[in-house]
Amino acid sequence: MSMTWQPMQLADLDAVMAIAALVHAGFYERREVFAERLALYPQGCCIAREGSGTGQAVGYAFMHPALLGQPPALDSFLVELDPRADCLYLHDVALLPTARSAGLGRALMQQLSTLMEKDDLAHAALVAVHGSAPYWRSCGFEVLADAPPALHAKLRSYDEHALYMIKPA
Repeated sequence: MSMTWQPMQLADLDAVMAIAALVHAGFYERREVFAERLALYPQGCCIAREGSGTGQAVGYAFMHPALLGQPPALDSFLVELDPRADCLYLHDVALLPTARSAGLGRALMQQLSTLMEKDDLAHAALVAVHGSAPYWRSCGFEVLADAPPALHAKLRSYDEHALYMIKPA
């Protein structure tokens, strides 16, 4: 069965919370945090569905402009997008096991590149958790060299193995 990314709607947040509970156990974020991301940068929020877009939700992604090397803390509000933003931050992506290997990751990377170009952002960035760094390397991301101590401290709020990774446009 084909699976596609669709623009996220507020009504999709129930599915987001259910998928997050399954895929990101131990990395809880409040529904209100996701709702804020959707309100601030809707073009960076998508839901993956089975079929032609009306099927069951099988994944989600939240992206927004941010400052390179300064990811938001887990489960924190942004309040507003920083007007000095110089990267597109992939805040969260989660796919149910049934959706993996369906090409959704590569399709999401295309959307990320399109948004970076549209918003004139020189880099993409993310925090790799759950041992996902090898996958992100295959998408062109690398661990940020010479990360400041404040970034290391923030990464520990995710887990001891979290890595901040970047990709040039």
